[in-house]
Amino acid sequence: MPRKLILDVDTGTDDAVAIMLAALHPELDLLAVTTVNGNVEIGYCTDNSLRTLDFIGRGDVPVYEGCPKPILRADFPVPRAIKKDGGMHVNTLPVPDPTSRKGDKNAVEFLIETFRAATEEIVLVPVGPLTNIAAAITADPNFARNVPELVIMGGAHYTGNVTPSAEFNIWADPEAAAIVFEAPFARRVLVPLDATFQALVSGSDCGALEALGTNAGIAASRFISQRIKGYDSTQPMKTLGSAPVHDAVCVAYLVEPEIIETRHIHVAVETAGIHTVGRTVFDVNKRGDAPANTHVAFGANGPRFIALLKEIFGGAAA
Repeated sequence: MPRKLILDVDTGTDDAVAIMLAALHPELDLLAVTTVNGNVEIGYCTDNSLRTLDFIGRGDVPVYEGCPKPILRADFPVPRAIKKDGGMHVNTLPVPDPTSRKGDKNAVEFLIETFRAATEEIVLVPVGPLTNIAAAITADPNFARNVPELVIMGGAHYTGNVTPSAEFNIWADPEAAAIVFEAPFARRVLVPLDATFQALVSGSDCGALEALGTNAGIAASRFISQRIKGYDSTQPMKTLGSAPVHDAVCVAYLVEPEIIETRHIHVAVETAGIHTVGRTVFDVNKRGDAPANTHVAFGANGPRFIALLKEIFGGAAA
């Protein structure tokens, strides 16, 4: 049976690739997409999710809009207007306007009700700021216990991408992230930059994706090419002309767990540091007394990840 999942996204170029992989992989059953303020403002996140699903023929997947701002802060630690990413996240993705519409329910309400009523295992995969997840935990004390597995894209140990210390998803709403890492989920997996930076997609890979001739391949090529342009201008990788596609690595893990290498350690989130707000504190050397609470990926199989994208986006359904 395909694994059931819900994606919580801030779509975003890499979120869009994750949505397509989840919606088209035959071993996955994407039940819904929920959106959260993040890479772009919430309305754009929702619109981008709808247009991505419609473009690949999966407009049947419902999209529910969630929190428009962090749970406590009025904006990001540094206001959005100052955020610079070299244009890798455009407000509107370069695919046709959607014909489907967002669902009537709020995303947080949908998440609480869905996991409370679930009779089969559903994996929750948040790949944007953790605002919706923290709001669900706050509204329903049993929410974390109702989720059998939480797979998060976010955080960094060695390399931040929005400050020297912090990765964007955690930094964007650090109080929400702190709530999520303190909650009693049965299994929590974190895929940070340390892993996703090892799964870079190149310009030539984009050419191969476009050559597949499917809507998914064409869209992925457009989205990832935009990312490469942004990374080359603002935070170039060791190999110029390449970029990580962070969020899709989480989806790849669901069908091929060996695509990442994890360690079970304690993770906490800094919410008050002057220079370290939003930092994920990984107790890799067991210097603290807190027990391990998260399976953290420190490695990723880049070639296999790229091959998986080409396999799925080249399929007839795409």
